[in-house]
Amino acid sequence: MEDYLKHAIELVKAQASVRVMSEDEMAEMISSLSSKLKKLDCCEEVEEACPSSEAPAVDPKRSIKEKSIVCLECGKTFKVITKKHLILHGLDAASYRAKWGFKKGTPLTCKELQRARRQKMKDMKLWEKRAMAREAAAK
Repeated sequence: MEDYLKHAIELVKAQASVRVMSEDEMAEMISSLSSKLKKLDCCEEVEEACPSSEAPAVDPKRSIKEKSIVCLECGKTFKVITKKHLILHGLDAASYRAKWGFKKGTPLTCKELQRARRQKMKDMKLWEKRAMAREAAAK
């Protein structure tokens, strides 16, 4: 039996244990799941065979916008390009910046979020609290 079919049967068994399903529903679900799993596996093999071109999805200078940042690897937009997303492309933040020519300390967030974080830190005035703590410790 094909692996796709085995996996589809396992999924349908799990679904049938949670809710009532007729035989027809189960058979239909097994066939559709196995075909979808097979299609997904074939697509992954095609992507591995011909990796994506090294051309960015958009111009790197224009990728960081006011309310979004565009991933130059896949072209998706985010508020923050997370470590988890970069792992999907086999990168980390430092290598992503180096690959696309960003400065070392450039945050991978949209400008609006950068401003909000900067303002929040200014409002917290941590440097004043640290100075007060040092004075209290010195006494």
